Amino acid sequence: MSFDPPISLEISLWLARAETTIAATDERFSVVCLMDNERAATSNDQDYGLRFTDALRESLHPAVIVVNGDRAVTTFNIYAEKLIHLSASKVINQSIDRLPEPLRALINKAFSSGNAEEREEISWNGISLIATAFASGKAPARTIAVVLNDIGPVRALEKSMRQLDRLASVGALSASMAHEVKNAMVAVRTFADALVSENKSADLADIVSREIQRIDGILGQILRVAGPAKPTFAPVHLHALLEQALQLVQHTNGAKDVRFGREFNARPDLVPGDEYQLHQAFLNLFFNAIEAMPLGGELRVKTALLENSRSILVSVSDTGTGIAPEDLPRLFDAFFTTKSQGTGLGLPITRRIIEEHRGTITLESEGMKGATFNVTLPLDTAAKTSPAPNT
Repeated sequence: MSFDPPISLEISLWLARAETTIAATDERFSVVCLMDNERAATSNDQDYGLRFTDALRESLHPAVIVVNGDRAVTTFNIYAEKLIHLSASKVINQSIDRLPEPLRALINKAFSSGNAEEREEISWNGISLIATAFASGKAPARTIAVVLNDIGPVRALEKSMRQLDRLASVGALSASMAHEVKNAMVAVRTFADALVSENKSADLADIVSREIQRIDGILGQILRVAGPAKPTFAPVHLHALLEQALQLVQHTNGAKDVRFGREFNARPDLVPGDEYQLHQAFLNLFFNAIEAMPLGGELRVKTALLENSRSILVSVSDTGTGIAPEDLPRLFDAFFTTKSQGTGLGLPITRRIIEEHRGTITLESEGMKGATFNVTLPLDTAAKTSPAPNT
């Protein structure tokens, strides 16, 4: 069964939200069961609160915070430490004033409302959470247990699905257009070959050849976005590949005032990949860097092994005009470009290639101070080490 892209997007988003809702419902049910069981086991509200705290600490995996009737924190589990970026030693037995303001507001609301449950979406410092406060006992010995769930991954999933939806629509249209143009190109090529054979002018032959190659290149980019071929993996010496790409861009007209720097420090440099596709990906990054420095500058390429020694980092930096903050979220969108003659396909193609190689690509840019693309690729740990070609 297949769905149109908009329908598949809605289904995916619905499933993501449903999964979050089910998880939250399961947490509420578990907490309620704990509370009921403990209440049945003891008639002492204070003892009940202590047992309730111990049960939460041992059985729940989400971030859990428990506050006693004096509004002091009595439980702050390891997941709360990771989510809120606070050490338990700094908040245990301390006032809730040590907690972030939105969380304090929810806890105070739970104390004052008398409701068994308060649920809100809260955010601070770029973190979005679903916070549920469960109340037990009676004032003044009332206990509040807060369960926190990070909804950042769900938001990121929604954003990714929307982007995939756009790319799917663009890809379907692009594939159709490219197919029709390819058919027309057969006749154009036939006519051009006949024209060149009858007119031996070298200038004419060069113009025809160059323009046909340019059209083929554009069609190739469109088809790659629409439905790229799966990469054929083999061991690739990354330093040799980077050097070949650098040698190629150094001889272009736009690079005459650009200085090239290399710091190939990663040893070993063998990665599993499709040499042609990786070459294309880094060429796109190098050309982007050169085009960002119309008055000259420096393009520097660095490699290093990451701390886990299982991945290699390639940093491509330029001293060009940088990227405007408002353009950063759309930089990898198909057909988005700030260049007068740009197609907006280079970076989407590059990201797709890197991700197909189980890698990542990120961007750092500070205003008008240039930009750095950081690419990580997994090392080929299975292949036998062979001497790298001279670079």
